[in-house]
Amino acid sequence: MRNLLEEHINLLTSMTIFSVIIFFVVLIITPFIVAAIPDNYFEQKKRPKPFYKPLSLNWLIKKLLKNILGITLLLSGIAMLILPGQGILTLIIGLLLIDYPGKYQLEKKILSYPIILRSINWLRRKRRKNLFKPPTSN
Repeated sequence: MRNLLEEHINLLTSMTIFSVIIFFVVLIITPFIVAAIPDNYFEQKKRPKPFYKPLSLNWLIKKLLKNILGITLLLSGIAMLILPGQGILTLIIGLLLIDYPGKYQLEKKILSYPIILRSINWLRRKRRKNLFKPPTSN
């Protein structure tokens, strides 16, 4: 086991540094992301339509970058389950950034847990945004 660690010390060091960087990036951007969500986002049965015009080049680039960032965070979160960092938080943020069927229902399910709703509303209160109401089950 020791030989294995010594052989891959550079890789483990790089992964640890990346994990710490991702931790601080997530810590900094999470309040801004939570504050940017519209107040009534979770009160609707279906996911609200985007405000921008889909199928434009700008839309495609944003969608691609968002999904690449989400996949990166998802993979980083998996790595952080054994490395230093906020693995579960990073996994959840990655899942929320990636586009896939059933995502809106998953978001509402996650927000239905009282401790998560309180935490998100605490962040929104700090940014002087209206608080989310608990999502109704559909």
